[in-house]
Amino acid sequence: MVGAGASAVVATLLGSAGAASAAADAPVLAKVSLTVNGERRDLELDTRTSLLDAAREHLHLTGSKKGCDHGQCGACTMIVDGRRINACLTLAVMHQGCEITTIEGLGGPENLHPMQAAFIKHDGYQCGYCTPGQICSGVAVLAEIKAGIPSHVTADLNAATTVSEAEIRERMSGNICRCGAYSNIVEAMTEVAGRQA
Repeated sequence: MVGAGASAVVATLLGSAGAASAAADAPVLAKVSLTVNGERRDLELDTRTSLLDAAREHLHLTGSKKGCDHGQCGACTMIVDGRRINACLTLAVMHQGCEITTIEGLGGPENLHPMQAAFIKHDGYQCGYCTPGQICSGVAVLAEIKAGIPSHVTADLNAATTVSEAEIRERMSGNICRCGAYSNIVEAMTEVAGRQA
């Protein structure tokens, strides 16, 4: 009888440990409100959800792509509060109340953003996979230059930052195009910068 009692105690302990393990594996959910492409979106997400996965899986905005999922390719680039970020490297819950712009928020087929139109004109896309991130990054890069934010190739930190091929190439270096459309991307961005000047 002692053996049966001991077995029951062990079974109870193992059951408690299993329940505790299951509870530890359960996702922690949090409510987050984001303004995405001008529209307030209220979500309840696992706190481990990246901003990229929140956009793609929960908001069904699939323009931003998951390339490397390590912040090395730029395919997931979005504009958050006016600055470009790799959406795969940041958690959605970190952006409570932020203004987020994805490629869908820049323009659509009937009303293209000037950067989208320039990419089409200059063939700044090949397979198109990296294009949404390239365009979002391109828009933010021109805003950075206009704001006077220097880069690693800015020669004079006291002078006004200007659009140049070297500035564009340096600032866009975090966006990889496996098809090699880099020169076309530079041409597209240069055209848009010229129109904005």
